[in-house]
Amino acid sequence: MQATIEKNKTEVDKKWYVVDASGLTLGRLATRLAHVLSGKHKPNYVAHHDVGDFIIVTNAEKVVVTGNKETDKFYYRHSQYPSGLKKTSVARTRVKKPEQIIELAVRGMLPQNKLRDPRLKKLKVYTGDKHPHAAQNPEILKV
Repeated sequence: MQATIEKNKTEVDKKWYVVDASGLTLGRLATRLAHVLSGKHKPNYVAHHDVGDFIIVTNAEKVVVTGNKETDKFYYRHSQYPSGLKKTSVARTRVKKPEQIIELAVRGMLPQNKLRDPRLKKLKVYTGDKHPHAAQNPEILKV
């Protein structure tokens, strides 16, 4: 019987990928990004290590939401004071912080454990075509 070889955190090679979000559906994009951030596409995946890759998302403002979600879907936050509930629609978020739409969708797709925050730090979302990570030589990720 052959034992499974588990790589150490320092032995895992992490790649950089770039995704152009223009014209892509938000939910389908978020599931693919969460899959790659978790490292489930790799043969050496283990659930208790962070073996995922880095992802750069460009054109965040051009992501598509289906149906009436542009006006009917809301993001909620609370200030922890009485009557401190605030809500923002997708349309308003797209104007003010378009990166947040993709970040919150991917956050919801990742498991709620200690690895979620380190995995989210490997997600870099930008508006427009430019990003400051050209030195990492990112590959294009098919979505």
